[in-house]
Amino acid sequence: MTKRQKKIVRDIVTILTITVIAVVGMIHFKDWVNRSEAMRAMEHLGRIVMKYRQDHGAVPGRSFVDTIRSELEGTERLGALVYRAQWINFDSKPDEILAYTRKNQHSPFMEDGYVVLRLSGEVEWINKDEFFDLLAEQQTQDEIQMLKSAPNKQF
Repeated sequence: MTKRQKKIVRDIVTILTITVIAVVGMIHFKDWVNRSEAMRAMEHLGRIVMKYRQDHGAVPGRSFVDTIRSELEGTERLGALVYRAQWINFDSKPDEILAYTRKNQHSPFMEDGYVVLRLSGEVEWINKDEFFDLLAEQQTQDEIQMLKSAPNKQF
């Protein structure tokens, strides 16, 4: 192989490597933005729910959340939201999960997980395994049975 041919091969390999790195980086960035927007929408929902709770002494029902959800910025990033208000009572602890949504990541650098709104108003990202353990501790048999029979299962 001549010097010129070696240079062409080296340039092609360099360009391909840079292209692969850029594509993987863009996929990772897209997933990061989607997760960030979902968390921001959940935080906004949390503020509204906490304000309602402060004014009325209880968390709002599902119909209230469905109504205000269309007004939230970035709500399309939330996807299928599971709102657990009917399972919240006066002795529920602040760390109880009030709402959650599943986020599947397509990036090899980010794992699948859930955006979670707690009864305290705190929003966090929880990986899939940790989420299932936490939710299992908080769910009643009635809730599990209802979710299993729901047409759009959100486990």
